[in-house]
Amino acid sequence: MPLKIYKRGATWHFRGTVAGRRLRGSTGTSDKTIASRIAAETEQRHWKGHLDGPGAVLTFAQAAIKYRAAGKSTRFLEKVEDYWKDSLVKDITPGAITQAAIEMYPKAGPATRNRQAIAVTQAVINHASKLELCAFVRVERFTAEKKVRKPVTLEWVQKFAAHALPHQAALAWFMFQTGARVSEALRVTWDDIDLQKRTVLLGQRKTKSERLAHLPPETFTAIANMPRDRKRVFLYATRMGAYKAWTTACKRAGIERLPYHSCRHGFATGLLQAGYDVVTVAKVGGWKNARQVLETYGHANEDPTITDALSGTGTDKRRRKHA
Repeated sequence: MPLKIYKRGATWHFRGTVAGRRLRGSTGTSDKTIASRIAAETEQRHWKGHLDGPGAVLTFAQAAIKYRAAGKSTRFLEKVEDYWKDSLVKDITPGAITQAAIEMYPKAGPATRNRQAIAVTQAVINHASKLELCAFVRVERFTAEKKVRKPVTLEWVQKFAAHALPHQAALAWFMFQTGARVSEALRVTWDDIDLQKRTVLLGQRKTKSERLAHLPPETFTAIANMPRDRKRVFLYATRMGAYKAWTTACKRAGIERLPYHSCRHGFATGLLQAGYDVVTVAKVGGWKNARQVLETYGHANEDPTITDALSGTGTDKRRRKHA
């Protein structure tokens, strides 16, 4: 039967059967005229979805609910949801998504618009597409200049540690020698550390996984000598809380102020330059795949004489190390 409205308390509700589906809900209003319109529009929408397919009536808000329910990343999602709201997904074209990125982030650069607007909108829609609720969408990204990330080196960390507070020095060694992101490092508690086995359990929100990392000598020593009067190993709750002391230590050491992530960069770059294969580096560092490590952290050797190694006359460090 078609949807009928009825009053419960001060609010009108609707119930009935549309296209074989039993529907029941609140109109959210005490105005009977408005309630009747809402019920009629609800009935029309469900008939349209039944006759023309779910893609004809799917809204971005509905797609976002399914995306969240699937446990997908919600980073940057809220602003995107606020922008599209109840827009029909079928009307959200690649061009509209590009324009939305500009409107959502008018002062941001191409990389930010790509990451925080286009990628998120596309992810929500394409998740709905996998559920066969709408068509797949492909959006061309803004051209962004790739930043050359400068890695920390062993010498940099040694100088930093010599002029930093004990917990700051331990943090630098930890990120450099385990490849931990600063967010992962700052979440580490003493329950995650096993000094007997020299391991630490790292929980990765970005990839929603865990990995057991080894503690090399410098990191092990720095952590073992720290007081355990607080739950968090590195004391700080947020990266901004540690920022001032980090900057001060760099100035005291007379070294370039590199961001936290340069430690993770140094971890990957150092292992690759030491001759370890990219698959192994990705595994021990917690990267999703080897391609990401290679594209982000791989650097060409600028010495043209390395080709001497092909005749057996070169001094290739990797070949000598594993000989």
